[in-house]
Amino acid sequence: MDRRAFITASTMGLTSLGFGTKVRASGSAMFPSPVSSKPAKSTVLFFLCGGSSHIDMWDMKPEAPMEYRGEFKPIRTTGEDIRLCEHLPLLAKQAHRFALVHGVTDGGRATGDHHAGYYYNLTGHAPDPTFKQQGNDRRPYPEDWPYMGSVIASKRAPHPSLPQLITLPHKPSKLPFTRPGQFAGRIGMEHDPFFLNGSFDEPLKFDSPTISLGGAMTAERLRDRQSLLQALNESRHDLDHELQVQGLMKQQERAFQMLSSSSTASAFDLKAESPALLERYGHHINATSLVMARRLVEAGVPFVTVFWKEDESTAKQCKSAGGWDTHGDNFNCLKKYLLPKFDQAFSAFLDDMASRGLLDETLVLVTSEMGRTPKIGDRRSGGVAGAGRDHWTACMSVLMAGAGIRGGQVIGETDAKAELPKDRPIYPEDITKTVYYAMGINDLGAKDKVGRTYNLLEEGKVLTELFG
Repeated sequence: MDRRAFITASTMGLTSLGFGTKVRASGSAMFPSPVSSKPAKSTVLFFLCGGSSHIDMWDMKPEAPMEYRGEFKPIRTTGEDIRLCEHLPLLAKQAHRFALVHGVTDGGRATGDHHAGYYYNLTGHAPDPTFKQQGNDRRPYPEDWPYMGSVIASKRAPHPSLPQLITLPHKPSKLPFTRPGQFAGRIGMEHDPFFLNGSFDEPLKFDSPTISLGGAMTAERLRDRQSLLQALNESRHDLDHELQVQGLMKQQERAFQMLSSSSTASAFDLKAESPALLERYGHHINATSLVMARRLVEAGVPFVTVFWKEDESTAKQCKSAGGWDTHGDNFNCLKKYLLPKFDQAFSAFLDDMASRGLLDETLVLVTSEMGRTPKIGDRRSGGVAGAGRDHWTACMSVLMAGAGIRGGQVIGETDAKAELPKDRPIYPEDITKTVYYAMGINDLGAKDKVGRTYNLLEEGKVLTELFG
């Protein structure tokens, strides 16, 4: 190997050893699920960390009282039914390529905390009582329901050289507040994400530093190290639970396969992209993460997650961690920092994917852990004078594109103030089931550690009207 290569094993995945077992079913489906007639090859999930404001972005209520609608105005788009915020002008030109789902609600099942919001929207399972008891102190547990990306990764045929599930440019959130829901949980650490880290200082550089090998590492030395690890694992076998050893060995095997593959380094190298294209996306880590996502889709990775990385320089003004959690100065934080970067990067991503013929075979999902309070004024930032919006789990919006979804349409509706679903509540499990449908996951069966079968997601209905 003549260049530095990187590989990782999920640190949180180590806690899930011993619970997960084989996920792929043999023979007839254990729990059959409907699927699209033309399943997507990949999914890109773009998660707006913090809780993006549905009423200020794409579920605007221009007829509502000023204390609800705020100062932003809606604009027309290329999507017949879609109106967007005036600060999303580039995305408005791509609206014919995506659909919006309004009125996505937790139905009172969550807690209003970030941890519960992540868990529900990433797994499709309502948070259990531990979320109410522990709030944002609730850690990821081995028995958690798996992330939808982990389920898809476990059901698809293995990629020849790359991980099935890649998450970038960070693992939310800062320790010790790691968000539940982004890991494989009960189906086992072998289906945890492979994490790529990125930074604001070097937005073109992505690495995974848990295990790193320098340029002096040769293929022969790599094989020797693999033999040593196999010997060590064999000696441990009698001391550890068999499933624990198997899980660790599978992580190690994946690491060596990646380190010995030339396609790995090329997939992670953004220097091959043209300066004009990078300029079009934007020169910040959330933009280049979408460029990386497109490259990984081209390379055949089944599931890519991009978690919006918070800019801590804006945290004090916005009374947040620097992301979409706009507890204070909501409108200035959106129009100065968040919306322009999102507008440029995501509109470029959709156009880039479409121009390369990738959008038809890729499901694109933009979601968040919650919406924001429709009525302006968060007590944490001084009430009305602080001009913030608090957490709001009763209503949010989800964007979906590609994979046969008919663009320009809106599914679901909220009331006159964007506070609640109007007639038809849509739940996170419906969104998750729709992702499985689009990706052709026709069996949601799994087995626990003693061989009993169970359904990975019994709840939820596919939003079939999105397609065709």
